[in-house]
Formats: sequence, C-alpha cells, structure tokens
Amino acid sequence: MALKGIKVLEFAGLAPVPFCGKILKDMGARVIRIDKMGANPDFSQDRLSHGKESIAINLKDKKGIEIIKKLAHNVDVLIEPFRKGIFE
Repeated sequence: MALKGIKVLEFAGLAPVPFCGKILKDMGARVIRIDKMGANPDFSQDRLSHGKESIAINLKDKKGIEIIKKLAHNVDVLIEPFRKGIFE
C-alpha cells in the first residue's frame, strides 16, 4: 500500500473530509476519526467510515482539547471540516 505507515487524524464532518479520509484509508493510511461527544454516528449507514478507527471527544472541554493535542503530535496528516478560523 502506498501510504502504509502514515497516520491521519480526521475530524468528523460533511462530505469532503470523510471522503478524503476514505481515500487515504484505501491507500493504506491509518485514519483515526474524531467524533463529537454524543453525536452517535451510524457506521452501518456511513459508507465513508470504511474501516477507520473512531473516538468521541468533547471538543469544548479542556481535557478533550488536551487529548486532541496529544493525538495531533503523533500523526502525519490532520484534516478538518470547519470554517476558516474555527479550528484555531
């Protein structure tokens, strides 16, 4: 696989980000998807989750932010669906 050994952190969102994560996963990358706490994603209907690892984190809590920062230090790629300025 072309991307074997590459780690990707994907924030759950609409079409472009999960599709990009699916392509990266299909090419061999390890994709970890961050879902909002309480979002209750339906993976049986979500064709773009396709073998991704998933973790739900409260993005508005300081502990949740610390977890995200630790995860971000150990990945090669970070993809996020937010409007300009939101992720910062």
